[in-house]
Amino acid sequence: MVEPINIYKRRTAKYSDLLKGTNKTMNIISTIRLLTAAVIIMLGIFLARDLGDLVLWGLFTISLLLFLYLVKIHNYLKNYYRYISSIRDINSNGIERLNWNWKNFKEDGKEFIDMNHRFSYDLDIFGKNSLFQYINRTYTPIGKEKLANILKNPPRDIEVIKSRQEAIEELAKKRWWRQRFAASAIEKEKKGNRDNTDIILWSKHKEDIYTKKSTNIFFKVLPLITIILLLGAYVFLAIPKIVALSFVAIQFLMRALNSNNLNKEFDKIYKYGDDIKTYAKMIEKFEKGNFKSKYILDLRDGLKNKNNEDASNQLRKLEKIVERSLNRKNMIFFPINVLLLWDYQCLISLYKWKEQSGDNVEKWINIVGELEELSSFAGLSFDNRDWVFPNIEKKDSIFNSKSIAHPLLRKGVANSINIEDPSRVILVTGSNMAGKSTFLRTIGINIVLGYCGCKVCAESMNLSIMNLQICMRISDDLEAGISSFYGELKRINSIVEKSNKDLQVFFLLDEIFKGTNSYDRHIGAKMLLKQLYKNKAIGLVSTHDLELGEMEKETLGNVLNYHFKEYYERGEIHFDYKLRRGVSTTRNAIYLMKMAGVNIE
Repeated sequence: MVEPINIYKRRTAKYSDLLKGTNKTMNIISTIRLLTAAVIIMLGIFLARDLGDLVLWGLFTISLLLFLYLVKIHNYLKNYYRYISSIRDINSNGIERLNWNWKNFKEDGKEFIDMNHRFSYDLDIFGKNSLFQYINRTYTPIGKEKLANILKNPPRDIEVIKSRQEAIEELAKKRWWRQRFAASAIEKEKKGNRDNTDIILWSKHKEDIYTKKSTNIFFKVLPLITIILLLGAYVFLAIPKIVALSFVAIQFLMRALNSNNLNKEFDKIYKYGDDIKTYAKMIEKFEKGNFKSKYILDLRDGLKNKNNEDASNQLRKLEKIVERSLNRKNMIFFPINVLLLWDYQCLISLYKWKEQSGDNVEKWINIVGELEELSSFAGLSFDNRDWVFPNIEKKDSIFNSKSIAHPLLRKGVANSINIEDPSRVILVTGSNMAGKSTFLRTIGINIVLGYCGCKVCAESMNLSIMNLQICMRISDDLEAGISSFYGELKRINSIVEKSNKDLQVFFLLDEIFKGTNSYDRHIGAKMLLKQLYKNKAIGLVSTHDLELGEMEKETLGNVLNYHFKEYYERGEIHFDYKLRRGVSTTRNAIYLMKMAGVNIE
């Protein structure tokens, strides 16, 4: 089987060559188009001298048609160039990700950081060097929001998680489809995305006057009468010209006196034009895709309007309305605009479209975002073929993993751990820098991935549906006047309350009560752990308090001791980051003081 990085390298090379070839062709077309334009100008000069020369007229017409054809070809090549450039960039990013250069990616999700969230801040889900930065393959605002939301609030329903696993596994195999789907959005991303709220509100906004049947008839009949009067006055000479011109003046005033409102309406249309094209392309690719997983098929079933028409067709209709409205920007088109009341015709078409499909735009955009979010997890699964989908158990509070490692560490050390009745609490001891906190984060971040329906960085993992609660990274909040110790107490209080109400709490506690003296810290930690395991909560606690290790005997195995150790070679400290049974028996304070430059007597 070909390794993912080799697939990315091969495609990057392929599309780089295509870009060079396409660019060369575009330059040739541009040169021919320039020469054709020069010929048209020369023929125009000759025709100005002799308008009756039919040969010149023929050559002029052929040259003009050739020029228009070349413009069309050049525009097609320009769009094709952007498309293959996007495909190349997607594969290039795939190489960067597998070479562990993903920490340079621009989108790190820092806007989603919430220091008070029950686990996302502690686990580095968002921000620099985060899980979001590593897995994100979304290119629309709604896609980023959907990915952030599910990472913060993973499903807690077994059937939903299993359905997502099936969907992600299917998408992982469709790497070419995923790349084409993403490429449809990248050009929009380069232009700068807007908040989806604006386009959703705009699509739902209705104006009853433009959807009334009488209004529709009026704006169709009036221009028709005006045209008939103009023909009667200037062609057949049967009607006084003043009558025809009066109707023209009426239509001109109808447009001029309402110009401010009309301009506001069309400014909104132009504002969302690129977004509409992007979503239309993405939805069309989704509709044409061949999928089998129920989760994805259920998503696609939502791409209909109230008349059961396909979303892509409806968005293409909207796209055509936008294109027609662009004609009003051309001053040459102004007489036609007045004669046909073109602005009003476009607005009637727009609000008729809104009445049929406007209320569905929010749902369609959300579906696109969810598919982007699924594609991000699918990309992660494709890149890491040795990862596995966890088995979600129906049992109460269980977590078993074999060779589990941290997904964001290039050379993470794998460990195995089992947590279930009767041993519900794992106490992890060890010296500074031995790997205690990283191990807790390893467990937490893989649980988040597992609940999202994604593969996890382990040889195997079984877990039940639990309420993940973490207290690891608490800092002072100067603005709120809250110290880190008080912040820790508040977080622990929240965890205890959750365990009182929810029998499915999974906790990760790192160096609890470190802001107080050793005696109080020991007493407080002991009381907390007793209450947590009595409440049927399960989880891990890291500590430097070796005396807490006595709880394994006191609780008859409800609390189990594990530790990390260090060793010394040639006067240097080393860590193997391997988890071992029992309480830590090593110390490294003297060595650390030497590292800090403190004289040891």
